[in-house]
Amino acid sequence: LIEAIVSLNKIYDGEKNISTLLDESRFLPMDKEALKKRGWDYCDFIIVSGDAYVDHCSFGTAVIARLLESQGFKVGIIAQPNCNDFATFEVLGRPKLAFLVNAGNVDSMVANYSVNKRPRKMDYYSPGGQAGLRPDRAVIVYCGILKRLFKGVPIIIGGIEASLRRFSHYDFWSDKIRRSILLDSKADILIYGMGERAITEVAKNLSQGVRADEIYFVEGTLVRLPYEKIPKNAIEIPNYQMVIADKNQFAIAFKKQHENTDPILATALFEKIENSKKVLFQNPPAKILTQEELDQIYQLPYVRWYHPKYHSQGGVPAIKEVLFSLTSVRGCFGNCSFCAITFHQGRSIVSRSHKSILSEAALLTKHPAFKGIIHDVGGPTGNFRRPPCDKQNSAGCCKNRECLGFEACKNLKVDHSDYLSLLKKIRCLEGVKNVFIRSGIRYDYLLLDKDKSFFEELVKYHVSGQLKVAPEAIEDKVLKIMNKPSISLYETFCKTFFEMTKAIEKKQYVIPYLMSSHPGSTLDSAIKTALFLKKSGFIPDQVQDFYPTPGTLSTAIYYLGFHPITGEKIYCAKGEKEKRLQRALLHFHKPENYYLVKEALERAGKKELIGKGKNALISPYPQKNMIKIKHG
Repeated sequence: LIEAIVSLNKIYDGEKNISTLLDESRFLPMDKEALKKRGWDYCDFIIVSGDAYVDHCSFGTAVIARLLESQGFKVGIIAQPNCNDFATFEVLGRPKLAFLVNAGNVDSMVANYSVNKRPRKMDYYSPGGQAGLRPDRAVIVYCGILKRLFKGVPIIIGGIEASLRRFSHYDFWSDKIRRSILLDSKADILIYGMGERAITEVAKNLSQGVRADEIYFVEGTLVRLPYEKIPKNAIEIPNYQMVIADKNQFAIAFKKQHENTDPILATALFEKIENSKKVLFQNPPAKILTQEELDQIYQLPYVRWYHPKYHSQGGVPAIKEVLFSLTSVRGCFGNCSFCAITFHQGRSIVSRSHKSILSEAALLTKHPAFKGIIHDVGGPTGNFRRPPCDKQNSAGCCKNRECLGFEACKNLKVDHSDYLSLLKKIRCLEGVKNVFIRSGIRYDYLLLDKDKSFFEELVKYHVSGQLKVAPEAIEDKVLKIMNKPSISLYETFCKTFFEMTKAIEKKQYVIPYLMSSHPGSTLDSAIKTALFLKKSGFIPDQVQDFYPTPGTLSTAIYYLGFHPITGEKIYCAKGEKEKRLQRALLHFHKPENYYLVKEALERAGKKELIGKGKNALISPYPQKNMIKIKHG
């Protein structure tokens, strides 16, 4: 984080022609003085966000703000208001149409707490990386204050925090079921998923004088609806009282929600509210954007920098990762169990046109801090540029079949030709020296491609010394629960990668990401992973403890103790001590983990792995717990 802040300050202070980034008039207004400079007396919409204001297309606040601006609305930003000082919520006055509230690019509880539920010391989405600038459960807190200060003004909530908590859900931080965030926030409308279509329709209706409580028909929204207005084809899911009383009811509710995430096949859902004549009503998901519409989103006039007010505080570190990166695609049909993309963004793929991406790349080359390197060209999964099969765009995603998962669907169409063509074009742009791929590469999808052209060019041109991939686990039983491919494919991928690297006389490495304590993983699983790592000679760059976040299949399994779709019982490590033991085993080589690894091996009855033999994980004595590890 410190390196990111130093780097940002060098970009800001050490480059010539940076004045355009210092021009506050290019940003949307954050106070009444900025309003006056634009000649505005009011805002139509005011966005209240848990993130600092970064005017970049990788930040949801900027995307929605610029989209509404392009439609003729006056939009202001209140970023990270101080909940102990209500005046910070009043800096732009009263909006004409509505407040739009989000917690930021990350769920506020994830932003504020580690997987061990300890407060984080740093926040990449805050000025200077300062922690504690957004409240816990930010959407609820912000809405409560706005309701008190601005009576009668509609409030619309959205973003990842609202989207994943739209119905009754398991909350890891309180270890209990919580109600829909729409009820707890007392907001008028919840927009879930990628919100461009929904906010456009809602804004249009509000501007025409339609009351917020009458806007109950927009796809991609959740509202309170009178019982008598429920469509006949809507599906009822178990409500809050039912799911807290019976885990089987929670499983039913989860299954019905996840069977209705596809814009083409989904049916409206509703959940009864206790002691109310209304229900929580979820309209079907909004239709995915067309390529032309997605191109337009990325052609909006973003400054591509944080607001100048943050300069004296060290800037906003999150900009560094995306400043010279290009988003080429939305959606992911990989559908990993622990990932919320399916529930939020969807499995359907929509890609930007080459013209749009090349135009943005050319724009980046004019940036005064650009050094000739495009850091990434990708999305949720870098090498997905087309739908998994020809029928998905017309018939939707299969409800009971995975496109990739542990085993690939026989109808999966693997084709990297468009991606390869795009990368070649970017490499040829004037001023571009290197184009790297740092977003996730699905190596199983890559291996299925009979044409090795992309694999060869990936190794030759698009690896910045290290290629990060995510096997996540070693045991196939755990990988099946994760909906990830067999570890044998990872081994095949590494073998081919190093053969290609050697052939072009380069030194490049594969850096594996692994996850500890995922449902299904036992101490024995972690020990097998440690042995695999020692045998292969690879040390994971990062080990992430499984973090149960709302909306994912893995979180549902963690809460239930069984799979909500199949009913299979699944072991879940829940105690902090066992989670620490599993994590330590994946970094068994670190001296500071010696006693944890020793305890784990003794608990699992694997004392033979404590010794001096070549198969031992640790030595009998902590001071001798040092082994040489190769990295490629």
